[in-house]
Amino acid sequence: MTVLEARDVSKSFAGEKALSGVSLDIHRSEVHALVGENGAGKSTLMKILAGQLEADSGSVAFHGERGVAMIHQEPMTFPDLTVAENICMGREPAGRFPGTVDRRAMRREGAALLERLGSRLDPDRNMRGLSVGLMQMVEIAKALAREAEVILMDEPTSALSAHETNLLFDVVHDLTGDGVAVVYTSHKMAEIFRIADRVSVLRDGRHIATHPASELNERRLVALMVGRELEAAPAREPAAVEAGAGVGGGSEEEQGVALEVRGLSKPGKLHGIQLKVRKGEILGITGLMGSGRTALACALFGLAPAKGGEIRVNGRVVRIANPSDALSNGIAMVTEDRQASGIVPRMSVEQNLTLPSLGAVSHGPWIDGRAERKMATAQMRALSIKASSPRQEIAGLSGGNQQKVMIGRALLTNPGILILDEPTRGIDIGAKAEVHELIRKLAREGKAILMISSEMPEILALSDRIVVMRGGAISAELDPRTATQEQILEHAMPEGA
Repeated sequence: MTVLEARDVSKSFAGEKALSGVSLDIHRSEVHALVGENGAGKSTLMKILAGQLEADSGSVAFHGERGVAMIHQEPMTFPDLTVAENICMGREPAGRFPGTVDRRAMRREGAALLERLGSRLDPDRNMRGLSVGLMQMVEIAKALAREAEVILMDEPTSALSAHETNLLFDVVHDLTGDGVAVVYTSHKMAEIFRIADRVSVLRDGRHIATHPASELNERRLVALMVGRELEAAPAREPAAVEAGAGVGGGSEEEQGVALEVRGLSKPGKLHGIQLKVRKGEILGITGLMGSGRTALACALFGLAPAKGGEIRVNGRVVRIANPSDALSNGIAMVTEDRQASGIVPRMSVEQNLTLPSLGAVSHGPWIDGRAERKMATAQMRALSIKASSPRQEIAGLSGGNQQKVMIGRALLTNPGILILDEPTRGIDIGAKAEVHELIRKLAREGKAILMISSEMPEILALSDRIVVMRGGAISAELDPRTATQEQILEHAMPEGA
């Protein structure tokens, strides 16, 4: 039975067609996957279905009673309110007196929903400072609180680990069993085939096809998405790593160590981290939310400096108190949250790309506009960044293209050490293959790469070594040639879980 339908929906932005005559039916008790490359129109269609955007033409009809809720790819939270206040926003339980809120009831509801999602997040905690993954869990809880008949999930697992993803899928299974329809977008093919009942493909703003998931395989689905057969990237053989090479043993000269960390600590975040990364090596770092992955990256880049321990670059002890210190020592970083700590939305693509490299295109206090444009245009071409021009405001780009701008910006500083925190978050399958090959290329050129990722296949495919974190410490170091996803998860899970 159809609960939500779109008919001939079209939408344009500044004269550019985002959707063109799209028609879609959503049935009760189904997971309907919506797939396509970045810029295909998925997020625009989801916002129209949720009533957040108005179509230029066509219609949307809802045939239920309890409405539609949406989980956005980029968390839309109120940073100065608590977790429980965010979850219950707009439907706060009334207190005993008119105009008051029953805060105990609100806290209980928030705690119950978080427990349903398997989260240990304190409902009284302030939202400010939470990781993207934790904010996403709050967004999911908020959608569940509305008890809608249709829940739209736009890349809900992009910042979640495998364990949190499994818990979310259990919730989705329960929801559809209760008659709820779930519209689900994701660039992760394994998720689509695991969770979807039907799959609709968008390409260049048009509806290409809808099929039962059981009638598709990954190769056919990708061909529908991109309009061509996508060549598989050649597998990269992980570099041979001698036992103990990552945590000691052998001289730094013999190992070509670019970055070494000795006893890095920060109260409540990091506990005695010891690791080495060699030139030309991709060190994969994984773990659950709150394991310390991003805290480690932020300490190394000076966004949240460590309080104890030692950082060495090419054998030399360095002090990193801020990002400027990191950049001057050849360390660059792509952060996990491109909206909060990555892009500058009101600036152009060109300005975002060249921001940390203006010294190379300046004469005293004056920026050479031609040189800046030449630098930006070359980087856009190298990374296949899709924009109408270098002067286009970056906020108008798709999430995947924004992510590539962030990577391009980091590379323009010519770092010897590159920290990539969830580098393919929100990137479509075609762009993901390009980014993977770029990471391999950078390693072949001799850059030391720390790649943080929640995607187990990505960690296993790209890493020369894998470091698993748990509770702010390193719980295991694994060889990707022999490691399995189950082994990684076993080392990532809290003790006693």
